[in-house]
Amino acid sequence: MSTLVPTLFAGLVDDASLLPPSFISLPDAVAKHAEHREAWFARLLGPLLVPASVIGVELPAGELPVALVGDVPVSAVPAAVEKLRASGALVHHVEAPVARRGEDPQPGLAQLRALAGNDEDLEVYAEIPLSWGLLGALDTVAECRAAGLRIAPKFRVGGLAAELFPTPVELAAVVCACRDRELPFRLAAGLRHAIRHTDPETGFTHHGFLNVLVAAMLAGDGAEVADVAEVLAATHPVPLVEPARARQAGPRPLFVGFGSASVVEPLTELVRLGLINGGHQ
Repeated sequence: MSTLVPTLFAGLVDDASLLPPSFISLPDAVAKHAEHREAWFARLLGPLLVPASVIGVELPAGELPVALVGDVPVSAVPAAVEKLRASGALVHHVEAPVARRGEDPQPGLAQLRALAGNDEDLEVYAEIPLSWGLLGALDTVAECRAAGLRIAPKFRVGGLAAELFPTPVELAAVVCACRDRELPFRLAAGLRHAIRHTDPETGFTHHGFLNVLVAAMLAGDGAEVADVAEVLAATHPVPLVEPARARQAGPRPLFVGFGSASVVEPLTELVRLGLINGGHQ
């Protein structure tokens, strides 16, 4: 295994090439992911994210690590997991939404709790809206974990409307709430680049995945919400790169990973920032 990708970034980027708005086919996505897993930067990769709706009778995955993204009712997720396993894929984890914004997340959480309880080999990520009922949902997830279930939260931090992008203070409060409950978390949507930036086409300001990583490190050290928010709001790499470099040999606290339609794009940015030594050894 190459050591060119430091431990801090190991498994950070899930391959979301099959998720909307991508038009790549399942066989092509599988082939490309397998190619990436043979590359020098393989250590950066998480699993290939496979929407439940595209699973056919047979997935040409071999021993490929995949994660099921539940874009079907939660009740249909167990059957989709079994289809993936029957194809020979290694199902790394499941991600499934528990509610829409404004809905009570607790009924959906109860279903995912049952899924986690019935399949001890499966790690379950509950996608919880950043809206009403969030803290109660995190309490429920913490209770599940205390009972020995492999369940953790996932949050969307972007989308097609401005209100789907939490402010730095809002996201900092979520990160610290996860810290206080010892909850690892995954993120989805909006994390296009390493550093916080405004998209010139949409006008939306996106969170940077490096901002989130350093913010999670700071939160893990016991920082307050305001200090974590300051890191999330940074739009220059200087206050982010040095803290990340100083901790690059250690594990990544709290922030499990995020999906990217192109795994090469975040890799390229980390190389440009000097945090990954690009090339072959």
